[in-house]
Amino acid sequence: MAAVRGLTAVALRVVTPWHGSSRLLAASRGPRALREVSSSSPEAGEGQIHLTDSCVQRLLEITEGSEFLRLEVEGGGCSGFQYKFSLDTVINPDDRVFEKGGARVVVDSDSLAFVKGAHVDFSQELIRSSFQVLNNPQAQQGCSCGSSFSVKL
Repeated sequence: MAAVRGLTAVALRVVTPWHGSSRLLAASRGPRALREVSSSSPEAGEGQIHLTDSCVQRLLEITEGSEFLRLEVEGGGCSGFQYKFSLDTVINPDDRVFEKGGARVVVDSDSLAFVKGAHVDFSQELIRSSFQVLNNPQAQQGCSCGSSFSVKL
């Protein structure tokens, strides 16, 4: 598989070449409790996202070295906006870093406006395994697959 950055809530695409067999799709174990995450920015209480335990565990399994999960929101999808996940190693000046248990999720300031207060989870189902955004207080409605949403006005 070519080295392509980006994984959506429906399909996972890897930024770096595969190291070992199915790093991204291997089984995830552990409880799925929701817990808060700390942020590297001074205003940690505001504009925060939350990482579930299954998200943290999966990130620890698939990331190597300085890799982290990047969450972006872009126009598109059946509801107007869609979530985009990718593995990355570069933190930009406008990024917010959310860390829990050694796992990091990074969100740029523009995307954060669309996901603040949401939970990032790793879900494993019979037909797919994926990172997903859950309980997004900024979303009015979403599509049935969970990868796109419309915003509250």
